[in-house]
Amino acid sequence: MTAAVAICTIVPPYVLDRLAEAGHEPAVHSLALDAAHRAARLAPPPPVAGAPGLNRVVYDSGHGQRLPGRTVRTEGQRASSDASVNHAYDGLGATFALYADVFGRHSIDDRNLRLDASVHYGRNYDNAFWNGHQMVFGDGDNVVFGDFTACVDVIGHELTHGVTQFTAGLDYQDQPGALNESVSDVFGSLVKQYALHQGAADADWLIGAGLLAPRVQGVALRSMKAPGTAYDDPQLGKDPQPAHMRDYVDTSQDNGGVHINSGIPNHAFYLLATALGGSAWERAGRIWYDALTGGALAADADFTAFARATVAAAKARFPDDRSVADTVTASWAQVGVSPG
Repeated sequence: MTAAVAICTIVPPYVLDRLAEAGHEPAVHSLALDAAHRAARLAPPPPVAGAPGLNRVVYDSGHGQRLPGRTVRTEGQRASSDASVNHAYDGLGATFALYADVFGRHSIDDRNLRLDASVHYGRNYDNAFWNGHQMVFGDGDNVVFGDFTACVDVIGHELTHGVTQFTAGLDYQDQPGALNESVSDVFGSLVKQYALHQGAADADWLIGAGLLAPRVQGVALRSMKAPGTAYDDPQLGKDPQPAHMRDYVDTSQDNGGVHINSGIPNHAFYLLATALGGSAWERAGRIWYDALTGGALAADADFTAFARATVAAAKARFPDDRSVADTVTASWAQVGVSPG
């Protein structure tokens, strides 16, 4: 029997919970929709090979909740008058480009899966998610959150949940779930960096920069460079992410803190990428990709197991430069994780 796919949203439930408790109606509505999505427990698409190359379809949900909606742009068609349609289309393409150009991957399943996305989902829906089949974007409420199609790293993040689904299949709970979220942040950031031709030293290492409305006191949903500093706002509260294992959060909420504790492996990747220098996708990204897709990573892998996988990947990928694997080990040690 094929396991159902976890619904992985970009905005953590604890953020929406806080807004809902303060009486923010779009957050109440968004939490209800997210709960319905998780209860649906969709099965993943069957492994059917598609036509080679990039193939995108963008749909308009028309502020309803039936997916996918009306087809509004397909591969090769000229730009729409709807900015959300174009942002989604371009973000799908940017994600495809990173995986194809850098890692030789044929779409997120490596079998040329068509990339589908629905925009204008729900009314004032404060989230975006991958449901095992396609991307879904809300418009935001324009009070706390803006349009979720506007951030290419958000699109890269959510589609990477698909890559994880088709490779390591990391459990969406506790440390494996935090790794699942972290891997999506890592490659979401790399999608943005690759699209902008940024080196590791030039990148902002923020996830969702520009997503928060102007009145919100914050710069993004998460910071890989400095976890715990992305926002500090009367409505949202303070970013709770730790950057080190000594501050690991034991909680039953958020599937055991998958969005919170992802700050630890996120920071390890940031430290590695900036220590190695150059373009983050060339060495650090290659190591993380090899660890994720190499077939040796168990679905219940914890931080230590993933760290070991990355050290092994570094040794295999860069056998003539021992310093790369040593830098991987040192980066994990700086966040309190020992590959052993």
